[in-house]
Amino acid sequence: MRDVEAVDAVVIGAGPNGLVAANILADAGWSVLVLEAADEPGGAVRTGEITAPGFRNDLFSAFYPLGAGSPVIAGLDLERYGLRWRHAPEVLAHVLPDDRAVLLSRDLNTTAKSLETFAPKDGDVWRAEFAKWQRIRDHLLNAITGPFPPVRAAGGLARTLGAADMLRFMRMATLPVRKLGEEWFKGEGGRVLLAGNAMHTDLGPDQAASGMFGWLLTMLGQDIGFPVPEGGAGCLTDALVNRLTARGGRVECGRRVTKVLTASGTAVGVRDVHGELVRATRAVLADVPAPLLYLDLVGEEHLPDRLLTDLQRFEWDDATIKVDWALSGPVPWIAQEAVLAGTIHLGGDVDGLAGISNDLACNRVPRNPFLLIGQMTTTDPTRSPAGTEAMWAYTHVPAGQWTPDRLKRRADRIEQVIEKHAPGFRDLITARVVAGPAELQELNPSLVDGAINQGTTAIHQELIFRPVPGTGRADTPIDRLFLAGASAHPGGAVHGAAGGNAARAALARSKWTGGAYLTMNKALNRMLYG
Repeated sequence: MRDVEAVDAVVIGAGPNGLVAANILADAGWSVLVLEAADEPGGAVRTGEITAPGFRNDLFSAFYPLGAGSPVIAGLDLERYGLRWRHAPEVLAHVLPDDRAVLLSRDLNTTAKSLETFAPKDGDVWRAEFAKWQRIRDHLLNAITGPFPPVRAAGGLARTLGAADMLRFMRMATLPVRKLGEEWFKGEGGRVLLAGNAMHTDLGPDQAASGMFGWLLTMLGQDIGFPVPEGGAGCLTDALVNRLTARGGRVECGRRVTKVLTASGTAVGVRDVHGELVRATRAVLADVPAPLLYLDLVGEEHLPDRLLTDLQRFEWDDATIKVDWALSGPVPWIAQEAVLAGTIHLGGDVDGLAGISNDLACNRVPRNPFLLIGQMTTTDPTRSPAGTEAMWAYTHVPAGQWTPDRLKRRADRIEQVIEKHAPGFRDLITARVVAGPAELQELNPSLVDGAINQGTTAIHQELIFRPVPGTGRADTPIDRLFLAGASAHPGGAVHGAAGGNAARAALARSKWTGGAYLTMNKALNRMLYG
């Protein structure tokens, strides 16, 4: 065994949140070591040639509207370290069962005209809503990505909107997306555009706050699109790693952390799978799901009973099946709106999406799945040889035993759905790779049972309830241990906010070396956990 290494901070996990946290700490002059279980960094932001030679398929996440819009990631200036964003000609198309489609474009008039094919005045509604977005976007994105409560950003939002409109905005934030769509739009296009984007979470059309998620993603799509890193999602990871190493930070892969070491209620370091110890003189930050951090890495004996009870109630989001294809040519969509779109929604109108959500809630596999599809070569021509298409689709399913035969049948069903709306699609397939819940978790242990958001997006597990009832901050009951993954506020998606919040909390803690911080922390813990 090597001598015990000492650094200012150990970061567990080299996903985007972990790498963002490490960069912010390195900017402050801290010595930082990131320990990653996998053989390469990135977590759910990785790319590989898994289908056919020359086809670069993103293994997990692919499109990054929140990444490109995140003030946390923007502050890192990753373009200096190789990141380049690419855009499809059009952002997103939602294809209805009868092959009508609504198009989201970065061109405001194009989106509005698409909505007007469903109802004449819906384009005006969209223009007005986007004008409001432009007024509040910076305050809102700062509020979303900062620690809770977002006092300064919320104040700016309130001043911009005024008291009356602020109250109406807060009401909108609570609405189910079906209700929001019905209040705003006369036609089906606007309603399904919002609902389909809400389904990027695990929220169905009739669940509280789904309207907010649908609105946020569509406004981001209108504003900055659904961009991708040129060359693959892994190029975003490469930029984060390059930036960190330029500041003296290190990432070591193949070093799964098995234990967070504590002394007198304080995190003092970690032990890895090889038995090696690393001392953390200032902080340990964990980019792993909350249940894994607390129950596996810390241990029940070090935690308050009430926290353990809360963790038993922790709710994962739906499981996921993902299919990647190498296609010999572009997809022959009947709906022309889908031809140039980077992202495609396929699988129903609002009622159909509600039925799918209900099936999942009842632990049933939906007969007609909702598909979120990425046409990656359409978006970034470097992803596959000229004239071909690297494409993927994912769909949510109940967690459970997904045998190879069961996975194959589900992938076949996904292809049948696409074939119906793009006759000849199956003839273009030259290679296919299917990943079910177990395969996704094996590739990335943080995707427990294929849950891609590290916990439900439902309102009972957001804000001060994420990951359990608490403060909405990165602090944990263990002093100098900070939760930096998507289980923490503000949750899933690649925006780096959870990592940024954890890093700032660690920096703040390091300045409070006297008894004031510990007294406050103990008081909070007594209030929360008894």
